[in-house]
Amino acid sequence: MAIPTLLPPSTGIGLKPQHYEAALARSPAGTSSSQVRSKLRPGWVEVHPQNYFCAGGPPHRWLTAVAESYPLSFHSVGLSLGSATGVDRRELAQLVALCERYRPASVSDHLSWSGSAGNRYPDLLPVPYTRECLDHFAVQVSVVQECLGRPILIENPSRYLAFLGDEMREAEFLHELCRTTGCGILLDINNIEVSATNLKLDPFTMLDAIDPALVGEVHLAGHAVEEHEEGPLLIDDHGSPVSDLTWRLFERFVARAGRVPVLIEWDTDVPDYGVLIGEAAKADRIMCSAELGHAA
Repeated sequence: MAIPTLLPPSTGIGLKPQHYEAALARSPAGTSSSQVRSKLRPGWVEVHPQNYFCAGGPPHRWLTAVAESYPLSFHSVGLSLGSATGVDRRELAQLVALCERYRPASVSDHLSWSGSAGNRYPDLLPVPYTRECLDHFAVQVSVVQECLGRPILIENPSRYLAFLGDEMREAEFLHELCRTTGCGILLDINNIEVSATNLKLDPFTMLDAIDPALVGEVHLAGHAVEEHEEGPLLIDDHGSPVSDLTWRLFERFVARAGRVPVLIEWDTDVPDYGVLIGEAAKADRIMCSAELGHAA
């Protein structure tokens, strides 16, 4: 099964407006050294397409320049694929138009829902892992893929509670979704740590259950930790460096998968550009070590 992404197997960053100029700079700090310049450039960038649903103006001038310089990934947060009423058609129409305009290398959304009965919520809410939900979700993914004319990636969620009626494990749900629709998986390894900790599961077992052949992109991010009497509660806020455990999980995954498109995701308390590039460089070093291990 072909992985539905044309992203290069290198490290990218989630691009924020405050980093446009740095990402597009031809030579940092006035130097023309290609070696120094390459260290400050990600292999690709990812944006939330909902930030560009306007008709024009500065956001599109910047995104046009970015798309001319980097492979581009659209990571959608608004389709609400798991809603009982189905995908948000207005969001989908806007996403289709934006994809036609920029031709991104990859398009993704989440294994979640965020609206019902005309209401919209600012959260990516988990779905139950049941056959009924899987069938419904598969229909919605197929609708999106038909409208876009391409397969998409679906991201595993961060979970804080489990449904009593779950009929299958997360990996089984995702694998069957891929088999049914032809989509792929966006594997967020931070979400593995968050879900496993909150639900008192083994993160390594969760990770090992994912088939690397179905993964078209990997996300690495940080999270917040709340201490409670019952134990820590991890909050997926993307506001800090990648944790030690998430790095270990990433090392374990690339030991099986080899080189993949991997993104440093940082959405709150966004740091200086160099911090993002430093995290991306660490991810690249881990993939290089995995390649050397395979060669040996």
